[in-house]
Amino acid sequence: MCGIVGFVDKRKKTEKSKIIKAMADRIIHRGPDAYGSYVDDFVALGHRRLSIIDLNSGDQPIYNEDDTKAIIFNGEIYNYKELKEDLIKKGHVFKTKTDTEVILHGYEEYKEKIVNKLRGMFTFVIYDLNTNELFGARDHFGIKPFYYYHDKDTFLFGSEIKSFLEHPDFKKEVNEKALKMYLVFQYSIFDETFFKGVFKLKPGHYFKYKDSKLNIKKYFEIEYKKENKSYEEYKEGIKKVLEESIEAHKIASDVEVGSYLSGGVDSSYVVACAHPDKTFSVGFNEKANGNLVFDETVYAKELSKSLNIKNYSELIDKNDFFNILPTIQYHTDEPHANLSTVPLYFLSALARKNVKVVLSGEGSDEMFAGYNEYFEPTPVKVYANMPAFIKKPLASLASHLPHFVGKNTIIKYSKPFYERYIGHAFVMDDKEANEILTDRLKDNMTVSDIIKPYYDKVKNENELVKKLYIDFHFWLPQDILLKADKMTMANSIELRVPFMDKKVWDYTSKIPTKYLIKDGKTKYIFRDVAIEKLPPDWAKRRKLGFPVPFSKWIREEKFYNMVHEMFNESFADKFFNKEKINQLLEEHYNNKKNNGRKIYNIYIFLIWYKKYFVEN
Repeated sequence: MCGIVGFVDKRKKTEKSKIIKAMADRIIHRGPDAYGSYVDDFVALGHRRLSIIDLNSGDQPIYNEDDTKAIIFNGEIYNYKELKEDLIKKGHVFKTKTDTEVILHGYEEYKEKIVNKLRGMFTFVIYDLNTNELFGARDHFGIKPFYYYHDKDTFLFGSEIKSFLEHPDFKKEVNEKALKMYLVFQYSIFDETFFKGVFKLKPGHYFKYKDSKLNIKKYFEIEYKKENKSYEEYKEGIKKVLEESIEAHKIASDVEVGSYLSGGVDSSYVVACAHPDKTFSVGFNEKANGNLVFDETVYAKELSKSLNIKNYSELIDKNDFFNILPTIQYHTDEPHANLSTVPLYFLSALARKNVKVVLSGEGSDEMFAGYNEYFEPTPVKVYANMPAFIKKPLASLASHLPHFVGKNTIIKYSKPFYERYIGHAFVMDDKEANEILTDRLKDNMTVSDIIKPYYDKVKNENELVKKLYIDFHFWLPQDILLKADKMTMANSIELRVPFMDKKVWDYTSKIPTKYLIKDGKTKYIFRDVAIEKLPPDWAKRRKLGFPVPFSKWIREEKFYNMVHEMFNESFADKFFNKEKINQLLEEHYNNKKNNGRKIYNIYIFLIWYKKYFVEN
């Protein structure tokens, strides 16, 4: 795992060399083991290496046989040995034992079609020294990040936005248009990031850059092609493809591999199959009635002991949580308000003391329909399918009544499908977001404007497929996988996610939804597979994730004051109606409403802004 940076401009080589070194040093946490660069009159390429494969001769850039092409790469290719064998037969000569070189020779042989042959997580850029052309790509699901900035004759690219700050031509400006939908989703939703002019390369896309022109194309599409096999056939198929993927993710390295472990079924299954040397777990040192809550380390220790694996665990307290937030927002590049980012940071720090590579269970919920939001009880389905002329008056009446059990359901399910499910993360609606923004930032954009075009692509599918499709395009790459990459790389550790595998996807995308959710249980068929590897209570345990008691903490004076101070910083009224956001805080503090997630969204944005635009 590594970090890549690069740029094209009209500066002289000596100046380019200084700039590319500074850009690479900005992301030294992604690769503290080595630095490499290539600079000519056209381009500068930089690489920070975390040595995983071919420890002695794998420094980058890596060049082809006649030194006419160079590559910088971030990721792991799990089928590189098979590809290498094929390329050797075709006459290619290898200088290293790395997976990186396989991509380079693969590009020589197959051009842009090489991306379809790669199994793994990756972003890379290949430079043709003869034609001054750049070719780059991002993996199928967006496991590894890639950003770019294009202004006239200047083209910047890299693993993290913060590296762009070191380039003299980069204009650091806030993209204020991103704020409203961030408040809704808790993460940056658009291709254009919170830095104006900086864009994400979408998952499953590649680009070509030549003569100051940037062309981007899609090479992979999320498609559901259900097949009609028996339950037992699918069960055996899942078992086979998952075990093979976990083994592939474990062996492609020359360093020790550990695993993250919570009390949930996903990470537990990975551990049971991989049987790593070490497991790592964190919880919160938070007590209620004398007992620890928000702590799954006890389950992790228990499972590790039963498998004869050494477990390392750590408890985080509320002071740790609040103190680390500015550091985390620096590493995420953009404001990111998923509470689980914090324990993931501490978990990665703990693991890095012992290993360089860890396995984790990200992606299982999206592959196998694991979230509670994917299940709708029969009475809810019946109401949802009622005609609008019945539902709308009921919803209108309910909205004017005091809170009662079922009120939110009546209102929510009166809306069209593309409005009532906008993705796994939903903090506030677009009207609420407008209310707390300053007048100049209010706009008429709705969540439907963003979500509906994606729903239209799967309009003939059932509701579960529609939900999964939305989460694969938004929640998974822009929240789950992003925080996984940024928090692990912040601690110079490589995270591998065997559920997010092309072969696994090719199989699971064909499973009928009746096997994913059954008898009111989410992730039904996967739990049935997992029970053969785990104790029954593990396979059946409901998903908790990383529960964080932020809402409880900010009702304590110390932490309320910290948030209140940030809400009233001089720069806060550039973005927010201070009266409105302070009202949210006071209502929560006085236990009148639970505004915890809304408050956290706002708080995180202000921390991020202060870090990048006030202090930096």
